[in-house]
Amino acid sequence: MRLLIDTHAALWLFNEHENLSQAARDCLLDEANDLHISVASPWEVAIKHSLGKLTEFPFGVRLFLSAVSVSPIELVGILPEHIAKVEELPYFHRDPFDRLIIATALCEGMAIVTSDGNMSKYGVKCIW
Repeated sequence: MRLLIDTHAALWLFNEHENLSQAARDCLLDEANDLHISVASPWEVAIKHSLGKLTEFPFGVRLFLSAVSVSPIELVGILPEHIAKVEELPYFHRDPFDRLIIATALCEGMAIVTSDGNMSKYGVKCIW
């Protein structure tokens, strides 16, 4: 299965945080799954870290990107079709990072690993 990891799920995975559900952990550790993360996630980490909002992951974007680089997770760039899809989405979310992650998953046929129950309202498969 092709999985797109939401930002908080990636942070919890890298931090071995107890909030990562067992089902999410199992999917992320299953070598049969293809793991991806949107470039929007490190961008979100950089912004939130600079604002002092990442108390559970105080190490910043460089360590986040380092963790991605040594993992089997592939970074997914932001493509024009992802941006166009954002424009078509209804407004269940106002967060631009979440909207871009949802659009990417829809365009690329990926399920999203997320604890955010609102993401499934967009018709994307969510795992938690």
